[in-house]
Amino acid sequence: MSKYVGIIAAMPEEMDAIKNKTTNIKETEIFNLKFYEGKIENQKIVLVKCGVGKVNAARTTQIMIDKFELEYVINLGSAGSINDDVNYGDIVIGKYVLQHDFDITAFGHEKGYISNIGVKLESNKKLIKRCEYVIKNMKENEYKCIVGTIATGDIFCTSKKMKEKIRSKFNADCVEMEGAAIAQVAYLSEMPFIIIRSISDSPNEENQIDFNKYLKMAADRCAVFVENLMKTNK
Repeated sequence: MSKYVGIIAAMPEEMDAIKNKTTNIKETEIFNLKFYEGKIENQKIVLVKCGVGKVNAARTTQIMIDKFELEYVINLGSAGSINDDVNYGDIVIGKYVLQHDFDITAFGHEKGYISNIGVKLESNKKLIKRCEYVIKNMKENEYKCIVGTIATGDIFCTSKKMKEKIRSKFNADCVEMEGAAIAQVAYLSEMPFIIIRSISDSPNEENQIDFNKYLKMAADRCAVFVENLMKTNK
């Protein structure tokens, strides 16, 4: 029996965009989380909304890994650009993911260092290659897709100063609130993972306005990318 691709989104808009591309949906509730089993491009998937933040994301990822037979895990959703060359609606594939707010520098470690993990986690190389194939073959020209670095933290980043600090320290392309937590749980469970984010805003002191405006666009573009990625599973 073929395995599922696990798909995790934080917000309803992000989940609904991919759910709308899913057929033969069956709902299962586990620990107050609703998991939707179905198919995209004849690939079996299981989809769940984890809620915002690293703890919600980590909890949900472990439950999904424990309860479903997975091939790999995808986290998709919106993000804030901290790279001036990455614009609203563009897609960032996280070759590397990290937690910019993790800090045990008092014990001589660099910012972002996590015991038994390091600073950065690298996504599965085969999944990166699949994503690069999708990027090469996508027909849309109105936005770009890059393979880069995604920074995760338990804060909706609005500060230009913080944006510049994270960009300078980690050379990250965007910031969000779940990806590296999902990656850490997947890594510790020896589960392949990939993080896919589309830009909804950029820290400018009031980017929550842009976030609300462009969230659906970002979610829809991630869903299109995942739909194309599922074709490479055939």
